[in-house]
Amino acid sequence: MADLAAKDSWVEIRRTVLAPGQRAPQVPDDTQRVPLEMRAKGFLVAPARLGDEAEIVTAAGRCLRGVLSEINPAYGHGFGAPIPELSAIGPEVRAMLRERGRFK
Repeated sequence: MADLAAKDSWVEIRRTVLAPGQRAPQVPDDTQRVPLEMRAKGFLVAPARLGDEAEIVTAAGRCLRGVLSEINPAYGHGFGAPIPELSAIGPEVRAMLRERGRFK
């Protein structure tokens, strides 16, 4: 029995946007052979099971439909390692703005 997600649960859905071969002609051949897939996270409109068609409302308020693929998904992206040169910019900019009377 598949997991049931309650209404308003944070979930991820997936939907095929373009089937293999429907992509723009300049797309490389290896990419042409796989579908273009949408993945979106949001809040379930109604209870659903993994693998069921489901509707979500995203954080931006968009309503989307797709196959429920994950319940309580994490964000897996990152922005890489910190850049030392950028670490000091915040305090420097605040100091400059204070000098000009534009920051408290």
